[in-house]
Amino acid sequence: MKKNVWLIALATATLVLSGCASKKDLENCQNENRELTNSYQDAKEQLAASQTRVASLEEQLKQQQQQLAEQKRAYARLQQSLDKSLSNANQNNISIEKLVDQINESNQYIRHLVEVKTKSDSLNMVLTNNLTRSLSKEELKDVDVQVLKGVVYISLADNMLYKSGSYEINERAQETLSKIAKIIMDYKDYDVLIEGNTDNVPISRENIRNNWDLSCLRASSVVQYLQNHYGVDPKRLTAGGRGEYNPIATNDTEIGKQRNRRTQIIITPKLDEFMELIDHAPEE
Repeated sequence: MKKNVWLIALATATLVLSGCASKKDLENCQNENRELTNSYQDAKEQLAASQTRVASLEEQLKQQQQQLAEQKRAYARLQQSLDKSLSNANQNNISIEKLVDQINESNQYIRHLVEVKTKSDSLNMVLTNNLTRSLSKEELKDVDVQVLKGVVYISLADNMLYKSGSYEINERAQETLSKIAKIIMDYKDYDVLIEGNTDNVPISRENIRNNWDLSCLRASSVVQYLQNHYGVDPKRLTAGGRGEYNPIATNDTEIGKQRNRRTQIIITPKLDEFMELIDHAPEE
């Protein structure tokens, strides 16, 4: 009898221990599953950010190739103009000294243009590098910085800037905007355009009729935040919205919609600098 009691007790203890072990294994599996899910989501976000960066680099390469082709065409036009000038000089008995003066004046203007463009490109690269270095690894997932045609584009995902479905700046955006504001304050000769963009999903809420309203309100929120919290001169700031009509990806996928929901901070040299160049252009 005692032997049977011991056997029953042993069996019961085994079942209890087995149940505990199974529960612990289940918890371990659940924890591992959560970790794998988080890792998968991070990988998806990093892949999307990498794809965006590749697209940006490809666009920059395309722009550089176009600029090189345009420089070659400009050189060819300049050579044709020089040949024509020499021919006219021979036909009209224009003095070589006068022709040389005209050529020197044109060359001086071309050098001036090159110097201005080189200075602008150098400043833009320094600006971009300074901003990129100041951003954390987490911030870089939601912020894309690129230079196209001498203009600096800072693209920020909407989920890092605003409360969901709203145009109010959230707490997460404060540190990132403070770093961007510092760059803007350091480069006082640049104007800043804040441009809101949305996906094509319709929105209709109180005081927000459609995506046009939402994109404009979001841009205005960023402008006022830069002005009120960081002291950026409002004369340098412009707020604008493009609604759903400036997509950079398809709206047929969730990732594409996420890329289209963005706010761009566009930093450009002041227009009066270029107008001054035009005023000093030599006559033909």
